[in-house]
Amino acid sequence: MADIYRWHLAPDGLATRRQLRALGLRPGGQDVVAELHRPRRRGRGPLVAYLYRIEHARPVRPMTPGRAAALAAAMRARRTCPTCRTDVGYCIPRSLGMCVTCHDTPSSS
Repeated sequence: MADIYRWHLAPDGLATRRQLRALGLRPGGQDVVAELHRPRRRGRGPLVAYLYRIEHARPVRPMTPGRAAALAAAMRARRTCPTCRTDVGYCIPRSLGMCVTCHDTPSSS
């Protein structure tokens, strides 16, 4: 069982994934060392963040041209409306399944 710390009370040398990323690091396959619990109101369970040792973290892998092209293609696909086939400039909401313009335009069927 990992150690559990309350919000703002984790010891130095531990970081969340986001904190590691801000330092240019990644967990690098290490196991979770501790959990950080942030209490919430109204009987809901706490928010949990997993903590990793900074000294065992590895540098983030550099972006290669192939990975950059794949990421650009994936983002372009998320911005392309399947109905009107245009790049709308924002990620299409999954709840709508099409751009807002196509969703709000009444169909003529």
